[in-house]
Amino acid sequence: MTEILKNTVLQVKDLTVALVNTGNHVVSNISFHLNEGEVLGLVGESGSGKTTLSSALLGYARHGAKIIQGTIALDGQDILSLDDHALRQIRGYKISHVAQDPGTALNPALTIGQHLLELLEVHQSRLSSRERNHRVAKILDEVGLPQDDVFLKRYPHQLSGGQQQRILLALAFLLQPRLIVLDEPTTALDVTTQTLVLNIIRKLCREYNVAAIYVSHDLTVVKDIADRVIVLYSGQIAEDAALSQLFETPKHPYTQGLLNAIPDVSIRKYLSPIEGHAPAPNDRPTGCAFAARCTFASELCHQQQPKLTLLSQAFDPHFVACHHWDEVGVINFQELDPHLIELKTDQQALLKVEHINAWYGQQQALFDVSFQIQRGECLALVGESGSGKTTLSRVIAGLNENAEGQVILADEVLSLQGQKRQLTQRHKLQYIFQNPYKALNPAHTIGQTLTKVVQHFFATSQQETQQKVVQVLQQVSLPPQVQELYPRDLSGGERQRVAIARALLCQPDVLICDEITSALDVSVQASILKLLQQLQKQGVTLLFVTHNLGVVRAIADRVAVLKNGHLVEYGETDQVLSHPQHAYTKTLLTHAPSLFKTTAQRICA
Repeated sequence: MTEILKNTVLQVKDLTVALVNTGNHVVSNISFHLNEGEVLGLVGESGSGKTTLSSALLGYARHGAKIIQGTIALDGQDILSLDDHALRQIRGYKISHVAQDPGTALNPALTIGQHLLELLEVHQSRLSSRERNHRVAKILDEVGLPQDDVFLKRYPHQLSGGQQQRILLALAFLLQPRLIVLDEPTTALDVTTQTLVLNIIRKLCREYNVAAIYVSHDLTVVKDIADRVIVLYSGQIAEDAALSQLFETPKHPYTQGLLNAIPDVSIRKYLSPIEGHAPAPNDRPTGCAFAARCTFASELCHQQQPKLTLLSQAFDPHFVACHHWDEVGVINFQELDPHLIELKTDQQALLKVEHINAWYGQQQALFDVSFQIQRGECLALVGESGSGKTTLSRVIAGLNENAEGQVILADEVLSLQGQKRQLTQRHKLQYIFQNPYKALNPAHTIGQTLTKVVQHFFATSQQETQQKVVQVLQQVSLPPQVQELYPRDLSGGERQRVAIARALLCQPDVLICDEITSALDVSVQASILKLLQQLQKQGVTLLFVTHNLGVVRAIADRVAVLKNGHLVEYGETDQVLSHPQHAYTKTLLTHAPSLFKTTAQRICA
């Protein structure tokens, strides 16, 4: 125990954050420690308290909340006892933060060089100009970016998403802090860039002995980066275990539920979403907060909140907060037999895409792309950022005018300019955007948004319109009462369901889904994928744009792989993912995170 304490960077004890107006806890009695060079994964669904906890570690509570109890000791100093000035000195110097969206975290008015040099000027003003330039060049080299003047004079908008994220890592590690908090830093990145970023984090943490907290909803990514994992549910620790323990012998039903809901690139397995929702801080029950969603729940669970219990300390301590942890057996994934998956090879193609070329200004983005999709089939469109996935899907939807070629729907040639398509053509091909919050009008209720769609495309009475809206909400597992709410009142998964409902009201033949599950919790993602599979059975055809190859394995019948605007591989899902022919496809698969292969296996593949 003495050795652990000697190397301990962060010691959190009984940390509690509450809402100011009601006093209800957002996170309760959180305790853990973190050692030098150690990476702690912090996982859980939206509303579990991940962001609240990670913000509190910076001495910050969001508007309407307050840290009411506990200590956060950084190298033995309680940061909650510091005044605002002292806290500002510690942030960035001893504690760094890497945001999820580098596009909003970086100042668009400052060059890359100004971002890095300004940080050194504020916190290490005694360094000479030469020393600062040397430190900047060294950290840029360590994150795999150029160090020349041309690059340093670029602005954030002139960099790719992966380059922007690596700039945030450079800023976070530049001062060699003791603790770094990473908030979903790879959510929007393709698999190869994600692997690069994870490798950089792992390498720099070990090289500089930096302790890190990696916040994520993606357990496959956490498996590749963390030494230990804390699973949060309803603001409390449900399980705290070493990485191997958590993935091999999870003891909390919620942890098992999360693992069962994850699609995996290695096998096509049955996805089992966790039914129901986590209770909000103002609605949490007296007993176990997970009881209403748990198959192991008993009367005791509904009456008494379980305490965090130490199960074993044979190798690494394993904690769980569950009355029935000893009944939770070994996790058993249900793999689907690929021979039972029906391919629609005998049907006529519903959507044909022929010889598509597209440009952004003078830059050609797509080169002679052709494919076709059968009715009721799901074609996944995969590739790295910049490969042309979204450009192609927007061309098909008529949203990119600088293109040539043909899009044929049910033997009818569609104009490549959406505004020139007839009303009867537009409703047959619908686009679901990646960010449902931006896609929904914040000034309209959900009912107004959905009603307007029916009124626009179909001549129906008010009663018929309302019936259609209620039916489609039922189809996407939302209650009729949601019509009275605004987009801001819904969770991310609920907003995505509304976006799908809006598209379904158009009675489409084809749904184009553009990264619609990338920012969702694994359980919500599983429920959305099950919904899409049900729609397929009803005859809806899907073009699914994604960088998540696990999702591709779970839902797609065929895969089209794009690289630099060229279609490099095309075929049945199990054939492409299990026996890829193109070197680029093999690279994507090597970097795809998986529950069933180790990081070493992926790197050596």
